[in-house]
This record gives sequence, C-alpha cells and structure tokens, in this order.
Amino acid sequence: MVRREIEGFIRYHWNEDDTLVAIDAAKQAFSTFQHTHPKARARILRKWYDLMVTNRRELATILMYENGRPITGALQEIDYAASFLDWFAGEAERSYGYSAQGSIPGNRFVTIQQPVGVVGILTPWNFPSAMITRKIGGAIAAGCSVVIKPAAETPYSALALAKLGEEAGLPAGVMNVITTDRNVAEVGKVITTHEEVKKISFTGSTGVGKLLMQQASSTMKKCSFELGGNAPYIVFDDADLDLVMQGLLAGKFRGSGQTCVSPNRIFVQAGIYESFLERFKQETIQNIRPGPLDDERTTLGCLIASKAVKKIAELVSDAEFKGAKAVLGGKRDDSAPETFYPATILKDMTSDMQASQTELFGPVATVYKFDSEQEAIKAANKASVGLAGYVYTSDIGRAWRTAEALQVGMTGVNTGIVSDPYAPFGGVKESGFGREGGRHGIEEFQTSKTITLGGLGLPSSQL
Repeated sequence: MVRREIEGFIRYHWNEDDTLVAIDAAKQAFSTFQHTHPKARARILRKWYDLMVTNRRELATILMYENGRPITGALQEIDYAASFLDWFAGEAERSYGYSAQGSIPGNRFVTIQQPVGVVGILTPWNFPSAMITRKIGGAIAAGCSVVIKPAAETPYSALALAKLGEEAGLPAGVMNVITTDRNVAEVGKVITTHEEVKKISFTGSTGVGKLLMQQASSTMKKCSFELGGNAPYIVFDDADLDLVMQGLLAGKFRGSGQTCVSPNRIFVQAGIYESFLERFKQETIQNIRPGPLDDERTTLGCLIASKAVKKIAELVSDAEFKGAKAVLGGKRDDSAPETFYPATILKDMTSDMQASQTELFGPVATVYKFDSEQEAIKAANKASVGLAGYVYTSDIGRAWRTAEALQVGMTGVNTGIVSDPYAPFGGVKESGFGREGGRHGIEEFQTSKTITLGGLGLPSSQL
C-alpha cells in the first residue's frame, strides 16, 4: 500500500526554488500548528506510530531495497524508528516550564517552553527511517514544522514516512520532504542559511557537519549535530565473554558495520587476547551469514556503494602492510556483488594504522592488545571524536572509572546497546552536540521564555 502510493511521486532533482517553496509552506503551517494543544500533537504521533506498526513489513522492504540491509535488520530498524514516535507522543504532554519568586520583592518569574519554529532536518542513508523519526518526533511534539532533506541514496523511506504522517493527521505543510541527488549541496545551503529556518538538526559526517554549522551561523540558528564516531570497545580480563560476544556481533555487523556507534577499535586485555580472538572468529563464522536480502537468515548485507568497499579494502591493506594480520576475511570475493565486503577480523592493530584514526563504516573488526586500565583509557581517548564507547568487566569499580573516563557522550557497560528512545543520544568533541531522545529530545526543538510579573501587590517584609 505505502510503496504503491509513493511510486511515481519520487523526484530526484528538487532544486533551490523548490526548497524555498517547502520552507514557505513550513512557515505558513507553523503559524497555526504551534498553537495546537499538546494532546492533539500526541494523538497524531500515536496514530503515526500505529500506522508504522501496521505497515512494518512494507516499510522494511522499502528500506531493504534502497539501503541494502537484510530484511531482519530492516524490520528491527522500523521497530526502533516507530518507538521514537511513541516516546515523543508522551513527551508532547509533559513539557513543563517553572516559576520562581526571584530576588526582587513582589515580583514573580515564570519560564515557559515554546517551539523554536521551522526546523531543517538533514538525515543520512544508514538509518533512513530511524534518523527521521528520532528528529521529527521531538519537533512535532514541540509544535514545530519541518523541512527534511533525506540522503540521496534513500529517499523512499522518507516519503513513505511522510505518507503515513499525512494519514495520521499531520496538517499540510507541517512535514515537507525535499529529495535530490543533483542539487544536494545547493538544497542544503538554502535550508541552513534561510532566515525562516530557526533550527538545524543534522546526522552525518564531521566534515559536512562543520560546513553546515558554518552556514547556519550566518543567521544564528539553533543547531544539533550527531556526527562521526570511532567507538572504543574495551574488554578486560575479567569480562563475561558471553556478553562481550553478544554485544560485539550485534554492534559490529549491524548494517554491515555502517553505524556511527559501531565498535570501531576493539581493545582486549593481554591475558585473554588470543582466546578472545579464537572465540570471536568462531562466533562470527557461526552467526554472521551473507545471503539474499529477503532471507530472514541473512545477517550481513551489502555496503551502500562500491566506493565504500574500495575504502574498506584500502584500510585493510594499509593495516596489513603495517603489521596487522587477518584472523578472518580480509579479501573480497570477485564473484560477490560489487558492494559486498566479507566479515573481517584483524589482529595486532596499532595506532599508526589508518583504520585506527578513521570511522570504518564497514564489517571490519580491528583488535588491539593492552595491559593496564590506564593504557586502555588513554588509547581509547586518542581520537578527535567521542560518540559512543563500551566497557566489559566484572569489576564494578573499574566499570565506573572507565565509563566516566571515556571521552564519549554514551558508554555501554557490559552491553552493546546505547541507543533508546528513553535516553539522550549524542556525542562530545567532534562528534557534535545536542541530544536526541529522552527528555532532552523535545528540548532541542524549544526555546525558553521568561515572563516577569510585577505590580502584583504582593506583601513583602525585610528581616
């Protein structure tokens, strides 16, 4: 149903003029939508959530074909994406200000939360549904209208969500989707520099984030950026290896490793280094299965493009040239699809290898050896970015020390899952700023206004 209705509607060459029309539509819609009752916005979000659940299989099929993710992983993303609409439906009704007496006798202060205005949302291809709902859920809950530019590689998921949003009751102009593969930079610049766009929310690379931030500064927009990561995954001698493998297999190979919180640098303490490698190899062979995307037994799909495969091959080649050894994989099969790279494990990694300084975005696990807690923390923090980090240990003191010491926005302790609608998602350093999800998620789309009340005739006395 959803797929049929968006076929023939997709257009790849929206330009600057089209973007201006979308922004104007969002501006007009905001003038009334900002005044809707929070309960009304909550009803829309809950209906939208219900429609995503009802159309779960079809949405996942769209995602599978345009993203290259196996159907099982695509279904998981749709469930995850829908959960943000459910969460923000509740947050729409629980957005509070506060009051204070203040320092001046007889005066009272009230602080209220108001929607920021038209929001420009720019999303990546690796989570084409979840990155939209994680942002738009908070925006709609706050009372904002949005202009969304999805990645050129994955426009259908965005349009399918827009169709369901319309069915859920979103008023015309509240959600506008601009799809383009020819005018990406031009459209992005219109959104980031237009004076009627009051907020930018972007997920993508650090380099592009810096450019968008520079553009947005021309009109002093409120911004939130979820940028690149280089996640450390620290395994101490006393770690529960069942938990380690569970988190590592899911986190490293989800989406073929094309996730910003994927374990990028796996640090294993010397005492279990060799046994860890052998178990990791066997677990990967048993559980990570390439195959047809529509086969629910398939757990490893393709990369987004052949250039991504080339990048991974170059990083593996550089690491092996500098002394790393392939425990598993390390070479692509020429008979495989040009966008496929096999699950690979590299050992004896060192910090001078390009892979240690780069967000891999592929199914390649790089394993480093360390001796002490201090050494692991120092190596983990040797990065310009800081999105997610992980630590596995049975020592609660060590877990707490390491979790606090890691220079990241999110730390998983004995778990590979750090993203949840109920908790804020975001990074530090060059991984950006701002948070999505949790109670912070709606605040990113609001401004605080202080109202001072005087002349109330309130009694006051001096002590």
